[in-house]
Amino acid sequence: MTASPGDAVAAFSLHAFFVQPFVEFGFMRRALVACLALAISCGPVGTLLVLRRMSLVGDAMAHALLPGAAVAFIFFGLSLSAMSLGAFAAALLVAALAGGVARFTQQREDASFAAFYLIALAAGVMLMSTHGSSVDLMQVLFGSVLAVDDAALLLVAGVSSASLLVLALVWRPLVLECFDPGFLRQVAGARPWGAWLHQLFLVLLVANLVAGFQALGTLMAVGLLMLPAIAARCWAQDLTRIALLAVAIAVSCGYGGLLLSFHAGLPSGPAIVLLAGAVYGFSVALGSRDSLRSRRARAPVMQTRSV
Repeated sequence: MTASPGDAVAAFSLHAFFVQPFVEFGFMRRALVACLALAISCGPVGTLLVLRRMSLVGDAMAHALLPGAAVAFIFFGLSLSAMSLGAFAAALLVAALAGGVARFTQQREDASFAAFYLIALAAGVMLMSTHGSSVDLMQVLFGSVLAVDDAALLLVAGVSSASLLVLALVWRPLVLECFDPGFLRQVAGARPWGAWLHQLFLVLLVANLVAGFQALGTLMAVGLLMLPAIAARCWAQDLTRIALLAVAIAVSCGYGGLLLSFHAGLPSGPAIVLLAGAVYGFSVALGSRDSLRSRRARAPVMQTRSV
């Protein structure tokens, strides 16, 4: 049985839409590899961030990258290594300052993070505006995954590989510290394992945000970190399944966002994040747990029990 001309045309059209951009253009292949590397590491990191109720801390740390990147830009120009190190140092400084304020005062850690990230964001925008151009500022804030070069790709791949290795070594203690910090303190005794794990997790978070900053910019990097993990919670309860589903969602959104960007002429970073936002909206509406559908399904059961 031979294929009809219509089937051949349809197959060619699908191939031209879904595959051909990555076959023909090297910048699309680099962008896809960068998105895949980010998704693989951002999935489990974002999952732990959500379960530790630190979602807004992730957003704060993403904004805290800006002043360090701006200072490095002033002295070294658009140098990948300098801007990455500057962003990494600035985010760790903000984390240390916010943690110190929360430790030595009565202020909550989330409030101190919010205060310092606003200061850092304003300082970074001011530095970029006074020592650069509007194009430079937009590049740092929103990035362009389609402009990822080989050096940025190696950085993203290196951070992703190192993050997975560290998570493989400390996954169980991190999960234990997330769900039952009291038991971890009892097991550790006088050793401050909980504080060390918290600091290690912040370093992992900052490293992944720096990697995402190279491709998506400071404002978009946190989107690929948070939205897939939040959406995954609406479909799974087991922690490992949530992390794997978050990776799958991030990979799909990265691939789909690049296709939308290529065929519709849309900016790549916002296309990826908005696609992840659409998946989040779908999950909140129709997910099997913690969604509007699951709440409606539980409502008759609760009414029956009350009667």
